[in-house]
Amino acid sequence: MNKNFLALGLAAALLAPQVAGAEGFAINEWSAEGVAMGGARMFAEDDAANVAYNPASITKVKGEVMKSSYTYLSPHGNYKLYDYKLYDSNNDEIKGEPTHNKVHAGWAVGTYYVRQINDKEWFGIGAFPRFAMVSEFERESKASSNAFFSKLNGVSVTPTYAHKFDKKWSAAVGAEINYVGLELQKNLQMKMPVETPVETKIATIDGTTQIEGESYALGWNAAASYAFDDKNEIGVVYRSRITHSLEADFKMYPASGGKITADAYGVVTLPDSWDIGYNHKFDKKTRLELKATRTNWSTYDALNISLSNPSVPGVLPSNVDSAKNWSNGWRYAIGLEHNFSDKYAAMAGFAFDEASIPYNGGDFMVPTGLRRTYSIGARYNDKKQTVAVALGWMDVGTLDFEGHPEKGDAYSSAHAYDSFTKIASISYQRKF
Repeated sequence: MNKNFLALGLAAALLAPQVAGAEGFAINEWSAEGVAMGGARMFAEDDAANVAYNPASITKVKGEVMKSSYTYLSPHGNYKLYDYKLYDSNNDEIKGEPTHNKVHAGWAVGTYYVRQINDKEWFGIGAFPRFAMVSEFERESKASSNAFFSKLNGVSVTPTYAHKFDKKWSAAVGAEINYVGLELQKNLQMKMPVETPVETKIATIDGTTQIEGESYALGWNAAASYAFDDKNEIGVVYRSRITHSLEADFKMYPASGGKITADAYGVVTLPDSWDIGYNHKFDKKTRLELKATRTNWSTYDALNISLSNPSVPGVLPSNVDSAKNWSNGWRYAIGLEHNFSDKYAAMAGFAFDEASIPYNGGDFMVPTGLRRTYSIGARYNDKKQTVAVALGWMDVGTLDFEGHPEKGDAYSSAHAYDSFTKIASISYQRKF
């Protein structure tokens, strides 16, 4: 039964479409309780999702526990484009047409298993998304010259070993098997040879391009927790960067018909991060968590893709490069948990994500700025099982970013506004 439960959860995590729910394209929605507390949940008692939030805290699990979580995220957004060719009498840019982010609701699915080996050792494993995104825009909009469909599916499988040294110290170390599936689509103008009765000319052809590929890569994590006393505890978690060598298929569909294919290759580096947390118990019923996360988004300096073996020689460029130059950013969260009784509890949280995307590095793959997330939740538990639910509202700040006409963008700049994400989550945990 345990193996079947874990296998079903892993399959769900791999198959679920996912959308970004935090800074950049990071995901923090790993359980309903975590959603309810704004992601500030590093020191939970008897919670298998500690594998994701703070591996050192799996030492708080008694016996054998399994958990599955499903978080629904529904993003909405509006954007304005500015034409790089048109200016008014004051030499100000004239606004182009508005465009909309088509809603691509998705699921962040997490599955966790923790087993206490003895009084000092624990084993845990989780399957959950750390990075993911989906965005789509009208194909006829000028935004489509940059990207009209972008999808990054990601799942991390994290086998973990934790050791409790004494009543104060706990530590953990684990591996991370990371999967990413990437799909990018855009409208593009290409130079193609056209034969005439007299000669062969080079013509500009409109078309749609698609890049699709997947990759597996390895990373690692380490964590430690220290309890000053029965009421105060601190913890730190480090997750390594992960570099994917992505082999993909490139396809172009000219408006005139037909298909051009090529082999694509790119390197994508997912950033490393630090979590620092503090837990304070006011009494046996109420506790407060504070959490700060630093994500080193500067590793995402460019998205460079090389093309080889084209089906039609001399048409495709050898490289498709896009500078990003993201900056490192912080996420701050606060979470409150109150137990009304042995069975019922309520939670609330707030999180603030700094914007990491510079003006000259923004695009329609991840067109979001800073974020403020408000959340509430409730939990029921008995001796064998726990059920938790949560609701959240993510207010996404405005973002202005530069177009690059030299690379094919049909606009000089873009403005994202009135963007938000609705969040709903449910978790179920069972003890064996």
